[in-house]
Amino acid sequence: MKIIEYKNNQEDLLKDLLLQREIPERISNIVKSIIEDVKKYKDEALIRYTQEFDQWDASKGFVVDQEEMERAWKSLGNEDKEAILFAKERIESFHKRQLERSWFIEEKEGFFGMMVNPIEKVGVYVPGGRASLPSTVLMNVIPAKIAGVKEIYVASPAPQGYRNPYILGCCHICQVNELYLVGGAQAVAAFAFGTETVPKVDKIAGPGNIYVAEAKRQLFGTVGIDSIAGPSEILIIADDKANPDYIAADLLSQAEHDPMARSILVTTSRKIIEKVRKSIEEQLERLPTKETASESLKNNGKIILCESLLQATEIANLIAPEHLEILTENPWEILPYIKNAGAIFLGELSPEPIGDYVAGPNHTLPTASTARFSSPLGVYDFVKRTSIIQLSSCGFRKLSKYGVKLAEIEGLIAHKNSIKIRTERGKG
Repeated sequence: MKIIEYKNNQEDLLKDLLLQREIPERISNIVKSIIEDVKKYKDEALIRYTQEFDQWDASKGFVVDQEEMERAWKSLGNEDKEAILFAKERIESFHKRQLERSWFIEEKEGFFGMMVNPIEKVGVYVPGGRASLPSTVLMNVIPAKIAGVKEIYVASPAPQGYRNPYILGCCHICQVNELYLVGGAQAVAAFAFGTETVPKVDKIAGPGNIYVAEAKRQLFGTVGIDSIAGPSEILIIADDKANPDYIAADLLSQAEHDPMARSILVTTSRKIIEKVRKSIEEQLERLPTKETASESLKNNGKIILCESLLQATEIANLIAPEHLEILTENPWEILPYIKNAGAIFLGELSPEPIGDYVAGPNHTLPTASTARFSSPLGVYDFVKRTSIIQLSSCGFRKLSKYGVKLAEIEGLIAHKNSIKIRTERGKG
């Protein structure tokens, strides 16, 4: 991991961390071609790409029905089912608090409000390549269910035709309508346009690899998109009281996701730096995902030595990480200074992976510094809001005067006439 010694107002030292990752033109072109192919050839294209990328013949069907999902759930061990149901309950409890209600106000000028309705059809993408993530089913489907979405469909690849029983089982307990064993940009395109088998949806949610992210970017506007997620990332703020073994373990927990994942330590202590580096080396030797984690740390891992914890918060706000851990003597003293982060974990007993699974808040978070303006996935991502306006006679008389004037200022005469035609005919 590269060490950076940070002084005040030296943001140029962080330029590699602040640059937005651009999608290579080669990948953009591949994704564009896949999207056009699926739009034109529909199921035929999905079957062809499944054979090419996942090495199995989907021509006899790639739909998993309710009966198969239920069988998969029943096949899981009792301890596995207990853990999944525990996570489901906590995620539901947290997200129910996010539910928005329609609201209306009545004034002498009229009746105004906001009507909140669920999106009708949602497609959820669940990774199934480098890592199969059944927790993604829970984190994406549960908020949609709470929002009131009636039709929820899941797409997840099945390498070599393997049907992950945990993904199928989670789809069963979350009551998704159907599961499609397709992945990549082709699955996103299928949800965007619809095929003979896959329905056209109104919004797509869920993380994926660089091809999935690029497909979502290209199709934004054709279909609703939750976010365009990049590789996973963690930033840890630590003082000299922090446990170096905990820090090392937490940095590795993100590094094992992907060679492009980012693990960053920001600390005021040289002593901690040396201890963390030693602990990483020791823990890597015992890690089955050593190859991926090592590549991630070598290419994207950073240790930033700063002068104060306040400066550490400034660095964190600049980077705006997906996951932020505060491993200091009193993390609550630092929390008010944090403005940009997807999720914040306070204290040594709140490791990021707990948030991935069972804490309750969503693990689908803004990446690549988008926490500057984005939020975690939630129930609010699966509803839409409609303004309601009904003016009374006195309200129309009061508002029309100012509406006419503003239309004149903007030079929009038809706008002005739309208002004046009513006053001229004695309305209001």
